[in-house]
Amino acid sequence: MAAEAVRRAVGGQRTADEELEARRRLVHNAKRTADALLKTLGDMKGLPLKLGQMASYIDGLAPPGYEEKFQRVLARLQQKAPPLSAEAAIKVVREDLGAHPREVFAQWEEQPFAAASIGQVHRAVTRGGEQVAVKVQYPGIDKAIENDLKSLSLLETMIAPIGRRYQSKETLDELRSVFLAEVDYRIEAEAAEAFRRVHALDTEIQVPRVFHSLSTKRVLTLELMGGIEYATFCERASQGDRNAAGETLARFMFRALWRHGLLYADPHPGNYRFLGGGRVAFLDFGCHKRLSAPLIAGMKRYVLALQRGDMDAFYRACAEVLGYDPDDQESWLLYTEYTKLVLQPLVVDAPFKYTKEFARESVAFLVRGGRRIVFKPDQALPNLPAPVRMPTEFTFVNRLQWGFGSVLAGMGAEANWRRLVEPWLNGEVVPI
Repeated sequence: MAAEAVRRAVGGQRTADEELEARRRLVHNAKRTADALLKTLGDMKGLPLKLGQMASYIDGLAPPGYEEKFQRVLARLQQKAPPLSAEAAIKVVREDLGAHPREVFAQWEEQPFAAASIGQVHRAVTRGGEQVAVKVQYPGIDKAIENDLKSLSLLETMIAPIGRRYQSKETLDELRSVFLAEVDYRIEAEAAEAFRRVHALDTEIQVPRVFHSLSTKRVLTLELMGGIEYATFCERASQGDRNAAGETLARFMFRALWRHGLLYADPHPGNYRFLGGGRVAFLDFGCHKRLSAPLIAGMKRYVLALQRGDMDAFYRACAEVLGYDPDDQESWLLYTEYTKLVLQPLVVDAPFKYTKEFARESVAFLVRGGRRIVFKPDQALPNLPAPVRMPTEFTFVNRLQWGFGSVLAGMGAEANWRRLVEPWLNGEVVPI
């Protein structure tokens, strides 16, 4: 967008031949660029790796037409990000649990079987004979994330005259609070216990037990879960099993969110294991958010209004809850139509199948509309749209919205999602 603004400001626009050549270069470089991203973001860990994981599965973030190339390469970041040395993990366990892992556990596998943005995971067996997964935080990752956030703060300060019209400081504060909490595994342990209580009566939702005596701020010991990973499940499972598992994922997300205000804010595919039929195990609870009851009630307002077909109530909720500005007609039309689009699965009282096309359109719709508002054909300089005064708590709801839709799209899951969520959409909010 910046490059396009500069071209227009100096009176330059691409010819048809130049546009064709630009697209040819993009196709040529797509695989090489994805490989470079895989290595660079994987080695950097922390927030850059989180960015790579998001790009690996959220449809619409990669260049249009080249999503498959990018996602196929970056998918390795979901499970197999480059780990640190075995010695680094041993050092953390020794410092936090007081002894070498082979003394703390009956068995300890030095090579991790999974690695992600904050830490890596080792198989082990407790002295009581229970198989566990031990998450060990990368040494110094807390400082690395703090430095990443400081860099973002510096950038936010540089663009403050414009950015703060769009709540850049409040959004960054929200990111900081969630990501810094994620490096404290004691908070994650509490979240895992909360999700276990929420779904205790749902036999198809499996949340691992926490071994608190073997867990600290940097070491988290959980019940080892079996099952197959997302990509294998999508490739091999029957349509019936994919539908059933999709319903399980939706129950996990929406029961916790709309009944208890507990947001599972990191829906990426590496966090699931599929156990057969509709049974799903959930592995990672570091990125979560407890939302206020008034915000949950507000979210329900516009969904229920759309379900009833009460457009006056829907538009009032868009203004009062989401902060859309009805006085800015272009932005108002873009954002309200976008909201109708992404809520379609929860509004239609019929089976709805999530597809890649639907997931990509959820992002592309905003991009196209935003370009039309920012770049007017008769204006050389970009036109800044009116700011949206959306609650900052909504930052991670948006991440869930795109990510969860992309996960279900990869599964091709089909269900009557409206009927599935109605018990919690119409019920009271009970904090847990």
